[in-house]
Amino acid sequence: MYRIADDARPADWVVDGMRGFAESVLSLVPAGFPSYVRIFHPLSNPAHPGRDGTTWAELAAANGKRAHAGMQLNAIGVDMGDLISWASGTLAPELASTLVTVLARHTRTPDRCYFAVWEGFGGLPKEVAAAPTFIVPRRRYHLLAGPVDAARKSVLGSTLPQSPNIWWPEDSAWCVATEIDLQSTYVGCTPECVSDLTSLHGVEAWAILPETGVTFDSDALN
Repeated sequence: MYRIADDARPADWVVDGMRGFAESVLSLVPAGFPSYVRIFHPLSNPAHPGRDGTTWAELAAANGKRAHAGMQLNAIGVDMGDLISWASGTLAPELASTLVTVLARHTRTPDRCYFAVWEGFGGLPKEVAAAPTFIVPRRRYHLLAGPVDAARKSVLGSTLPQSPNIWWPEDSAWCVATEIDLQSTYVGCTPECVSDLTSLHGVEAWAILPETGVTFDSDALN
């Protein structure tokens, strides 16, 4: 379902809208959207599978911390040495599929979308590696194209599950970003789209201010 984009010009507005590296939500999603939403990747615990499905908010409450849109795992009770693990830099296939279903309703061009893939992935398919590239601070991406439904599939083919890192429709109605080093996905979109995403059953999503920090040490409330 993915194909190589003709050139990288469709990403120009993304490049122009980025604000630095790891500074805020706007370092991940272009500026200019009326609203932004953060989607927290589900938590899991290989040592205790029965705890899978615990939300970030539940984890925060269990540790006497404050749940909020800018919370970070290390600040609410999880650090790199803990048993709880999470998906970094990719959406789980079922979560990606859920987002596609919602986002397809919020664009006039669901059949014409663009998908950026980080150049540093191991096992990058040859056809992806041949795609045109664009650069944002400290990242270079290959650009693919296709219908929004393509985001349900891994950009690495059958090698391993990997969602696109940045994707948007031709009409720029929204933009989704899953930075390779983070455990959340951010979306710039309309207030109506935010309402739909935050209302999804089984999805932990919070409206977020664009100036909110996104790094492990940016949780000022905890």
